[in-house]
Amino acid sequence: MPEPVLATTARALLARTARAQREGRAPSLVAGVVRDGGLAWSAGRGAVSELHTDVQYRLGSISKTVTAVVVMRLRDEGRLHLDDPLDRHLPGTPFGDRTVGQLLSHLAGASAESPGGWWERTPGGSLAELGLSAYDVVLGAARRFHYSNVGFGVLGELVARMRGTSWEQAVTAEVLAPLGMVRTTPRPVAPAADGTAVHPWADVVLPEPEHHAGVMAAAGQLWAPLDDLARFAAFLVGDTGDVLDSATLEEMTVPAGVDSSAPGWSAYGLGLQVLRMDGRTLVGHGGSMPGFLAGVFVDRDEQTGAVSLANATSGVDAVVFGLLADLRAAEPRIVEPWRPSPSPIELDLLGVWFWGPSPYVLRACGGGLLHLGPLPGRTGRASRFTARDDGTWVGLDGYFAGETLRIAPDHLNLGTFVFTRTPYDPEAPVPGGVDERGWR
Repeated sequence: MPEPVLATTARALLARTARAQREGRAPSLVAGVVRDGGLAWSAGRGAVSELHTDVQYRLGSISKTVTAVVVMRLRDEGRLHLDDPLDRHLPGTPFGDRTVGQLLSHLAGASAESPGGWWERTPGGSLAELGLSAYDVVLGAARRFHYSNVGFGVLGELVARMRGTSWEQAVTAEVLAPLGMVRTTPRPVAPAADGTAVHPWADVVLPEPEHHAGVMAAAGQLWAPLDDLARFAAFLVGDTGDVLDSATLEEMTVPAGVDSSAPGWSAYGLGLQVLRMDGRTLVGHGGSMPGFLAGVFVDRDEQTGAVSLANATSGVDAVVFGLLADLRAAEPRIVEPWRPSPSPIELDLLGVWFWGPSPYVLRACGGGLLHLGPLPGRTGRASRFTARDDGTWVGLDGYFAGETLRIAPDHLNLGTFVFTRTPYDPEAPVPGGVDERGWR
């Protein structure tokens, strides 16, 4: 069981949640913070008549992340690759030349919405009944991020075809049940909140419709209570159980097409939103359907998460980000103590190296990793590296992600960049050579 938050922290979290419900005019709002695998604090505001952690709300697009987890399980099993064209596994769509990975990252150029009636407010049917055509390809592949509900509807059909079952049965068996999310279902099961729209100029509400979205269910169908959404937040923090390898989850959190060294940005990984806010990287997903708003975001460095559910079509601020900030300010994580650990390479290979005249430092940074970056106070490219079996090293992040580092006694070779022990060492294989007259 997680340790409850301090009384002073609880008051600050409750005050923020109460303001969000009142100012957003949500008929009901439930919210909580997660650490140590469960809810450390939660509250319900407004018309929440039942135990507030057990009332179902519609998750909307958080369903996309659940769908993505099953796709990544198929990848880990070797059933597909992220670079596979969709046609290889699901022929007959206009996105056949787009890859599975592009669909997961909203880089496939698929239309934002499905053809026909607004899928969020009208009953759905099969993929064939959806009637996709060339008009639903609106951008070239990998040109730019373009959020696509229809892309995840197609991924849900991919899951169903490859598992030989329905999307609902696949995500329940492979994600929800193993995580203990027993109250997360494709349709509402009482107690469940009623979806409502709030009039913009008066304090009156209008019921929103609820239905099965058919093939589009994978983009926004699931319902869950706060307890289950908190369990999913713990999963995103790293408590993956037998559902997903931790390295695969880490892969899902890597933003696509965004410079993650920039101070502030918003991106998408593989079925996950990735945001940079106030110097923190947050991963998770927001959700909205007619009548409902939802959010689950985690700070993996801080090992905390926040969740919220409301039964209003619009108007409620994203309270999860404020809850994470409040918790971090009031009860910052106590990190593990530093302890000595063996260096993964000889000590005399660590220290200062020069790329041309620019000084860099190669250092061991724990966990068997190396870090190559500019001297403190200087600008330059930086990356971490992990060892390969052949004695080389591969970049994990930054400019040199995926690039190969080779370490020799007198130089480092990194994607044709040569680092030497002294600036432009004439004894090292510097590309283009070194003027024989030397420095002058």
